[in-house]
Amino acid sequence: MDKSSIPKATLGRIPRYLTYLREISPERVPHISATTIAKALKLGEVQVRKDLSMVSGAGRPRVGYDTETLVSQLEDCLGYNQMTLAVLVGAGKLGSALLQYDGFRHYGVKIAAAFDSNEHALAAASKTEILPMHRFSDFCRENNVELGIITVGEASAQEVCDRMVASGIKAIWNFAPCKLQVPDDVLLQNESLALSLAHLRNRMSRN
Repeated sequence: MDKSSIPKATLGRIPRYLTYLREISPERVPHISATTIAKALKLGEVQVRKDLSMVSGAGRPRVGYDTETLVSQLEDCLGYNQMTLAVLVGAGKLGSALLQYDGFRHYGVKIAAAFDSNEHALAAASKTEILPMHRFSDFCRENNVELGIITVGEASAQEVCDRMVASGIKAIWNFAPCKLQVPDDVLLQNESLALSLAHLRNRMSRN
């Protein structure tokens, strides 16, 4: 399976399929059709078939999918059994909100620790350990951290990015409102909350 070819929208629906299939239990329902899944989740049957075909191929006529196999394939697609360790830098309001979100594990990502230079952030209660920045590089190398999440302000974002690259991180998810420079062998995903809001307002104005 070429995971890089799976559309973002499809990846967004796969956790719903996985949760549903786990709830009905493969032991009780050994085979299931795309039609049944679509009705249960109130999705279009054509869409469900298309999504599942990218992960599992087509179901068998009159039989559907082997439920246990489909669960395994969906987990593999999300990297559920190969957890990627991540670190977050910037434990302010946005960073703290991300630390409280449990959904990352559905995509095979675990935030192993957060880092901040602010003493108040270090003292804040969190389910994820918040450490001082002077421990950042050693922590990343000792734990083979592959993914870095940036939730600091624009002024310090590039410095944090450079530090992540120097610490061996190969993929960066950037929430800072600026463009970052990274080497060619480092993946960079920019997340613009303001741009997403602008798109939403634009769609509202057309309705």
